Amino acid sequence: MAKKETPKLDFSKGWGSTFAPAPESTSHIQVKKQYDLFINGKWVKPESGKYFPSINPATEQVISSIAEANEKDVNKAVKAARDAYNKVWSKMPAKERAKYIYRIARTIQERAREFAVIETMDGGKSIRESRDIDVPLAANHFFYYAGWADKLEYAFPNRMPKPLGVAGQIIPWNFPLLMAAWKIAPALATGNTVVLKPAETTSLTALKLAEVIADCGLPEGVVNIVTGAGKTGAALVNHPDIDKIAFTGSTDVGKIIQRSIAGTSKKLTLELGGKAANIIFDDAPINQAVEGIVNGIFFNQGHVCCAGSRLFVQEGIADLVISKLKDRMETLIVGDPMDKNTDIGAINSKEQLSKINDYISIGKNEGAEFYQSSCAIPKKGFFCRPTLFLNASQSHRIVQEEIFGPVLAVQTFRTIEEVIEKANNIPYGLSAGVWTDKGSKIFNLTTKLRAGVVWANTYNKFDPTSPFGGYKESGFGREGGIHGLHSYVKF
Repeated sequence: MAKKETPKLDFSKGWGSTFAPAPESTSHIQVKKQYDLFINGKWVKPESGKYFPSINPATEQVISSIAEANEKDVNKAVKAARDAYNKVWSKMPAKERAKYIYRIARTIQERAREFAVIETMDGGKSIRESRDIDVPLAANHFFYYAGWADKLEYAFPNRMPKPLGVAGQIIPWNFPLLMAAWKIAPALATGNTVVLKPAETTSLTALKLAEVIADCGLPEGVVNIVTGAGKTGAALVNHPDIDKIAFTGSTDVGKIIQRSIAGTSKKLTLELGGKAANIIFDDAPINQAVEGIVNGIFFNQGHVCCAGSRLFVQEGIADLVISKLKDRMETLIVGDPMDKNTDIGAINSKEQLSKINDYISIGKNEGAEFYQSSCAIPKKGFFCRPTLFLNASQSHRIVQEEIFGPVLAVQTFRTIEEVIEKANNIPYGLSAGVWTDKGSKIFNLTTKLRAGVVWANTYNKFDPTSPFGGYKESGFGREGGIHGLHSYVKF
């Protein structure tokens, strides 16, 4: 009897050619055809009567219609938040506030699968990222700050912290639920009330969070959610009865906000753009570093402000690292974000994809060596292959400017002094990564890199106990950890 041969798998077209589709089910989720504003614990129709579509970037289909808030709506929300602050929330014992925050965390956990699917449908990120990172971290932030609510005297010993009042919070589209948790949880723990405006392209999980807040019995007006675009955000920033603005988004908008509140008593924290340096020394664990590069820029489509979009490789290992990186890129699956095999999902919007493609054209015109994965991408939806630019220089726009897409600019270096100078020679200072087996080298760089977060032999690791924030045009203030409480108290 002839020996039966084991069939050989063909990886020439990437791992995706070997996997059957494994889409996540949507049967367990509930998305309304139309969402109103969440004000004073109730769903309220917008004064203008206007709604805008929320589009699935992977299919280009409309998921739901979202209310567009104007100044009158924002005024209602701020008034509700002020009343709740004066009459209920600031007077409630801290341990009772903690119970509400804890209840929100537990409910997010219970509905985690629903949140993950809606986050992926609305934002385009892979279901694995939503399921394994975004939703668990959001719940953990509520858990963490629930623990601090009745222990503020330990966070600020001998300082008698008091809440500010009403916080206006504006969040971006790249981490909709997580950014909402980053902002709402510490504000509530310190006794403030909230008016939150999510990004217009990714409002659904914030509105789902409003359902959770209502189900948890949070007093009316403590958290209000108003949806809309730039005008809605401007109305919130400029409202005279807001005590604090917390904004995460682009540097350009952050500068506008800073000018808008100049001369007022409003407190401000800004978490803005980034152009993080990922630095690999010749003594680094190379395979681990290559995986860290992929995690830092490609798995999240480059859609995190701290994405490692600049790669610095020491000259002696540059050819090896780039070869391994290209091989790893060929295994990445770009496609349906609801498929559990997918590594890189859809770009959030048509406008963002157009911006990324413009920068790819700029990089080519600037003379950098262009390399892109050969993987197939869906014909419908907004998708971009992982992209490398080799032999880039400091003067290239693809090195200096935030792209917010899966585009990596690669440079080489010889000495520690050279890479520190190059890494710091940009307008941003949000995050960085260092790969080496020498602890002394890590400590040396962490003291000299002008970045709010420096990861060592890893990348994109987040924890609610750790502060996050930047320097220079990446903003100021910190979110997460005890530091995240500072922005919501006065002494």
